[in-house]
Amino acid sequence: MKIVFCGTADFAVPSLRACVEHHDVVAVVTQPDRPGHRGRAAPRPVAEEARALRLDVWQPSRIRDPETEKRILALADDALVVAAYGQIVPEALLNGPRHGGVNVHASLLPRWRGAAPVAGAILAGDAEAGVSIMRMDAGLDTGPVYLQRHIPVTAGATTPDLTVALAALGADALIDVLRALRGDEIEATPQPESGVTYAPRLTRSDARVEWARHTGVEIDRHVRAMQPWPGTVASLAGGDVQLLAGGPVEAAGEPGAVARTDGESVVVVAREGGYRIDSVRPSSGRTMTGAAYLRGRRVSGSS
Repeated sequence: MKIVFCGTADFAVPSLRACVEHHDVVAVVTQPDRPGHRGRAAPRPVAEEARALRLDVWQPSRIRDPETEKRILALADDALVVAAYGQIVPEALLNGPRHGGVNVHASLLPRWRGAAPVAGAILAGDAEAGVSIMRMDAGLDTGPVYLQRHIPVTAGATTPDLTVALAALGADALIDVLRALRGDEIEATPQPESGVTYAPRLTRSDARVEWARHTGVEIDRHVRAMQPWPGTVASLAGGDVQLLAGGPVEAAGEPGAVARTDGESVVVVAREGGYRIDSVRPSSGRTMTGAAYLRGRRVSGSS
């Protein structure tokens, strides 16, 4: 099949590789590079992979630019494959190719439509996650679904870990769907109207947790879901820190109070239960254990 591939983030790289192995990827559309370290451009993962594969890479600022639409429609004879691209694809591009837009989405639709489905699943404590291969329409992840694949959300799963697993699962499912589409052997099924949930794009304000408002289990999910960005910020001994690792534990007392230390870890009381803080990063930027942070606060407070 003759495909134009649209993707940007790491999640899309396995799907790009699979498409190159099995089909004719005539162009790759990805987001423009971002400013990186010391002002140098930080390449996008899909752009880097596409160039390594010697593919034609386009990085338009807006995919709905008329000239960009025209270029894509001239090449995408069979399908426009989209995975973690980061822009709304205009309807004209979804209607042009023979099989329209085929999207790899990291959730079991209609659960967790939106930009942060993996974090959404971990935050909610879902027992399983998965990928959906759908035919795109004008809505936000509302198109009919060709195929879904499921995996369990293991204890301690983080967004980076689960994203890697789902990316591989999605690439395999995508190739199965494209193979079936080529032989006209598959049809997409409309999503059910019930069970719809949304996981919008994360912002810096999503980082904050409050000991009096969240349970220890909820804080644990938050720490795992908000990696690598925006992270999890909480108050500890009068200062704000990023919570990097820990786990839910039993604890009682006033929310926000330090219940006990456990080696180099610190247990803080939450609305229900507590959270064991194994490592933190204070505003100084240096990662340390919870106990080391408390020792530093006591020294600072006594000076």
